[in-house]
Amino acid sequence: MAEPQKYLPGVDEEEGENDGPLIDPRAEQEAERIAEALVFASAQPVSETYIASRLPGGTNVPRIMARLKAIYASRGVNLVQVADHWAFRTAADLSFVVQTDEQEVRKLSRAALEVLAIIAYHQPVTRAEIEDIRGVQTSKGTLDVLMEAGWVRFRGRRRTPGRPVTFGTTRDFLDHFGLEELRDLPGIEELKGAGLLSGRVPSNLHIPVPMGDDDLAENEDPITQLDLEELGLLTPKGEEAD
Repeated sequence: MAEPQKYLPGVDEEEGENDGPLIDPRAEQEAERIAEALVFASAQPVSETYIASRLPGGTNVPRIMARLKAIYASRGVNLVQVADHWAFRTAADLSFVVQTDEQEVRKLSRAALEVLAIIAYHQPVTRAEIEDIRGVQTSKGTLDVLMEAGWVRFRGRRRTPGRPVTFGTTRDFLDHFGLEELRDLPGIEELKGAGLLSGRVPSNLHIPVPMGDDDLAENEDPITQLDLEELGLLTPKGEEAD
């Protein structure tokens, strides 16, 4: 006679079938401990792919990370998701406790903030499209500041005459502004509530929802080494330019 199937506590039959093979509770607890240690030991957000490579085969990494996130939700340190990466961060309501006068405050000009907002909501977007939306010319220095801050990156090249470079935000952008994914960007009502939009906005105003961070558009090609050399980011030998 077949041995009865064992189920984990708190997991019903339907959920177990959808989540893949069930594992021993002690093994799952050990997997949580390993994942917790990997994220804690890293100064940068850790990818789910890397975590999976350090756990036993077949481990449901999203499930493990969701459990850890719930455990840390009410603590002084939270486990937060940044795209498909994970990191420990001070709880938002306790950030004032760890702030010091020595911390350098990064201030952006109004032009840089406008360009950053346009890139965040309209990505992938070209420089010409940014200028068309703003109605004024955008200096190279403004884009350089955003790229040096690590919030904006070259995404690809548009399949149009001249093959203009497209811009998008980075994972550091999500991390800095406390977003799990681009779809968490505030909508019209949230922007109004924060005082960033006047109450008399046009009725047809549309807040675009950007596509996934790493998804190339149908009319967009990936950046190649030759492109980086052309943009002055790599020397012809493939080394980073000074």
